[in-house]
Amino acid sequence: MQGNQQTVSSRQLIALMILFEFGTAIVVHIGLASNHATWLSVLLAIPGALLLYSVYRYLYQQYPELIVSAYIRKIVGPILAWPISLFILAYFIYNASRNLREAGDLLIASAYDETPLFIINATMALVMIYVLGKGIEVICRLAQVYVYVIIILGIIGLLAVFFSGEVELSNIFPINGGSWRNVVKMAYPSILLFPFGELFAFSTVLPHLKDKKKAGKTGTIAILFSGFVLSLTQAVQLLVLGDSIYIRSTFSLLTMISVVNIANFLQRLDAIVMLSLIICVFFKMSLYSYAVMAIWGDLFRINTLAKLAAPVGIVVLFMSIFSAWSFPEHVSEGRTSSMLMLFIVTVALPLLLLLVHLAKKTFKQGGRP
Repeated sequence: MQGNQQTVSSRQLIALMILFEFGTAIVVHIGLASNHATWLSVLLAIPGALLLYSVYRYLYQQYPELIVSAYIRKIVGPILAWPISLFILAYFIYNASRNLREAGDLLIASAYDETPLFIINATMALVMIYVLGKGIEVICRLAQVYVYVIIILGIIGLLAVFFSGEVELSNIFPINGGSWRNVVKMAYPSILLFPFGELFAFSTVLPHLKDKKKAGKTGTIAILFSGFVLSLTQAVQLLVLGDSIYIRSTFSLLTMISVVNIANFLQRLDAIVMLSLIICVFFKMSLYSYAVMAIWGDLFRINTLAKLAAPVGIVVLFMSIFSAWSFPEHVSEGRTSSMLMLFIVTVALPLLLLLVHLAKKTFKQGGRP
């Protein structure tokens, strides 16, 4: 297969994982909800994220040359593997469309209110199709470049916010928002699932890693870095906007950056947020779409994955338009059906595969003379 001929370095994979984790989580409410101590909940979710990723890493290390649909066949057999793999494929393509929809809605809300949603989404989808046709290696190389762009934009935005004088330290108190129970409830399962659990999509990319032994270190670094940055982002938004506006705002990062005004000269830095979102969402939906292509190619024995780029991109585009008639409906969908699917695919299924694999391994060892 085309994908098997391509390899990625650990640095490229870390960059892609970081951009993937940022995705829409850096702009919309992380965990698809928000409260006073969201920043603290993100930090509390990191240990769980590392534990969950260790499950993904273990399954990968048992079958280092196989993507998720292939090692599912090895673990549960071809009869059960087919419907399970198709369910994962459907979930990945649905999530890619959700990311595209959120990017389109933000761009319309911030600057392109006269532009149809279809035109905005189609533009991003066409670029994605072109890059997907080049393969996972090109996507990872691009990620290695753009992760620095995101870091630079983040530093510029952070400095602008602090120098604007809009930061109010009292907004962050009480630290836990008055309830440690709510802090933990927000971390588990909401933030654990979104965005950390979504790293399960990399089960289609890890077989391309040059140094197989670095899979664990790569994921750990990406989770720690993205987790701390997301926590910092949420904390700064709370410091600037205050509890009430922060919780009620649909795009809280955009709302925060819009209040920046340094000496009536430097203001309207919305472009920083929009550019960050476009970059992060592009890589996230591209990775999800690549995962769909990889599973599709594996199930139907398609040797050239590039042939699948256009069909997958078109499906993602139209699903992003017709999956919800409005953004509030889109968000409501995410809090119910999407989170349930996320739990099944990223937590329940990997744990079940792990248990079945360990049981088979124990049975084989016990049966040896």
